[in-house]
Amino acid sequence: MTLVRAKKHLGQHFLTDKNIAAKIVESLRPGDKYSQVLEVGPGMGILSDILLQKSEYEVFLIDIDTESYQYLQKKYPRLGDRLINADFLDMDFASYFSGPMAIIGNFPYNISSQILFKILDNRQQVMEVVGMFQKEVAERCTTKPGSKEYGILSVFLQAYYKVEYLFTVKAGVFNPPPKVLSAVIRLTRNETRQLNCDEKLFWQVVKAGFNQRRKTLRNALSSLINKEKMTEEKMLDLRAERLSVDDFVKLTNEITANR
Repeated sequence: MTLVRAKKHLGQHFLTDKNIAAKIVESLRPGDKYSQVLEVGPGMGILSDILLQKSEYEVFLIDIDTESYQYLQKKYPRLGDRLINADFLDMDFASYFSGPMAIIGNFPYNISSQILFKILDNRQQVMEVVGMFQKEVAERCTTKPGSKEYGILSVFLQAYYKVEYLFTVKAGVFNPPPKVLSAVIRLTRNETRQLNCDEKLFWQVVKAGFNQRRKTLRNALSSLINKEKMTEEKMLDLRAERLSVDDFVKLTNEITANR
């Protein structure tokens, strides 16, 4: 079969090292949590080859690239409707997955944050994610409060998932090689499905805090808080990057109680 060309506008860098591909697939830890697995951006199928050998998984592949889709149709004719030519960011999960599922992939680096927010939007179904990202993004996902990398994505992912940095991947195992280092992370859904606070307000507080991250929270959250009632709240004198997920939950509850 004719090989697929990596397309710059799609952020494609095809993994070529089968040992690393196997290490990524083996990083899934399904237990009895899920059996359906979606691979995003399979390219020429280096991860898919290994996934499809696993009898415990019902594997779905989604790729926006028509050339990849046609290549994979010939390579895996038995997949049928489980091979999807579409944009992952527009995917309606309920149309394909009947319950809990996992996502795996060598994700396009140019839409990493959008992919992670799509996963967060579907967090009630997505029990686990094992993915390759630009190292910088992987570090942002896993970093703790107090660092410059800690931000909106760090808080939201860590609010709903256990986030683990698994290993670093050098550029030479891709075609074409990216100009950056890569890293694989694993997200495992927390047992608690919801936070113990008003989640809509929690999202507003986190976003508002980091959108003006140089300001103290008292100023950054001025449109959300009752300043007269919350004069003694010490967390409001800090910047957003100093607060853990638990701190944001506590602050959200304080704001709710003092409206």
